[in-house]
Amino acid sequence: VCIHRVTSCSSIHFIKSKYVCVFDKSALKFSHQQRLLRTSAVSHGQIVQFKLSDIGEGITEVTVKEWYIKEGDSVSQFDSICEVQSDKASVTITSRYDGVIRKLHYSIDDTAFVGKPLVDIEIDTSKGVAPEEDVVETPPMSHEEHTHQEIKGHKTLATPAVRRLAMENNIKLSEVVGTGKDNRILKEDILNYLAKQTGAILPPSPKAEIVPPLRKTETVPAAPKDKARKLPVPVSRPIAFSGKDKTEPVTGFQKAMVKTMSAALKIPHFGYCDEIDLTQLVQLREELKPLAELRGVKLSFMPFFIKAASLGLLQYPILNASLDENCQNVTYKASHNIGVAMDTEQGLIVPNVKNVQVCSVFDIAVELNRLQSLGSAGQLGTSDLTGGTFTLSNIGTIGGTYAKPVILPPEVAIGALGKIQVLPRFNGKGEVFKAQIMNVSWSADHRIIDGATMARFSNLWKSYLENPASMLLDLK
Repeated sequence: VCIHRVTSCSSIHFIKSKYVCVFDKSALKFSHQQRLLRTSAVSHGQIVQFKLSDIGEGITEVTVKEWYIKEGDSVSQFDSICEVQSDKASVTITSRYDGVIRKLHYSIDDTAFVGKPLVDIEIDTSKGVAPEEDVVETPPMSHEEHTHQEIKGHKTLATPAVRRLAMENNIKLSEVVGTGKDNRILKEDILNYLAKQTGAILPPSPKAEIVPPLRKTETVPAAPKDKARKLPVPVSRPIAFSGKDKTEPVTGFQKAMVKTMSAALKIPHFGYCDEIDLTQLVQLREELKPLAELRGVKLSFMPFFIKAASLGLLQYPILNASLDENCQNVTYKASHNIGVAMDTEQGLIVPNVKNVQVCSVFDIAVELNRLQSLGSAGQLGTSDLTGGTFTLSNIGTIGGTYAKPVILPPEVAIGALGKIQVLPRFNGKGEVFKAQIMNVSWSADHRIIDGATMARFSNLWKSYLENPASMLLDLK
């Protein structure tokens, strides 16, 4: 049989050949390869390059921390493909297609770039699924990945997987409000819309399942196990000194710290310190702890510190503001998204409790429990780590008393809380009594905040904590 072109389906390459006589498969001889061309069909399906999408906040590169699949595995839409870590958060990447994994473009700890192929997936075109990624055979093209759909003249941003989910449930995307970047419709938006229409109670996402449920009294003693797990583990083997220098790249949260602190130290910091008598608050917390544990929540002092700060920010909104790069405009933030610095195995992270101004102390405690659980597991999302307007850092959990905290731009103030110590103090009658004393260290952006404002805010915050009952007058 004489042929002029032979197609090698296994490698999806088009090959030129001389006129040859084919007696068996081994008799084929090829001269050279042509440039890869675009094709609409492959013998076993169509292979698409699943690119790493923009995950927001200006992130352009991430580190691949774990693969949940390998080459040859079958995946369905919304199946987890891998976990990546940016300089702000860990994110789980899910599949947009049903198909078979043909190639992994990165290894563990490799740096993956937004907009570049993450994996190659072979999909079955007979199912009518129109892939929107570039086909492997297609030469490089300048156009960006398209993920929108025209509906009655309205451009709706959504991935193919989300559109398919909407189609299966007879939902018009034009009626769904997107919460993603540029109003992109996410899977959660479809599920929430479906729940509103049907009145169904949807199961929480995997991350939300970490929130401790309501427990009975007999289940409360399980809490010390979590506490024991956080204790420092001694080195089990002797440290070997190789005598050689070791160089490692700056990645993950450490890379974020380099970037943030480099920008922060351009800010003229004003420092202010004081001590707080928490004797009454210690007694109040001891009374409320059992009630909180009955609801399955661990009540620390931090929810009180956060709520008192929010009440103070209502009186001094300049501390809950941001200054633009040119120092021409001050933006007063409506929401009190108060960050809490956490020391984790991945490094320093600062998730924040959203809208503290409308939260109760118990609401704050519930959210802190969730953030701490996610932080320990390395599962904090980008939304948890961004949008902060004011920060408290509790160095006292490690043992510090004073600190010089560094402001996290674009915020303008931060507080560092020391450990609570039992110290002798004098009352109004000159009598010595045992007091629960905590030191606080404030830093403020001296370009827009003067020392008097910082001192007055600190005094108000101090008064709320030294007299917890006074907070009732201003709670909303």
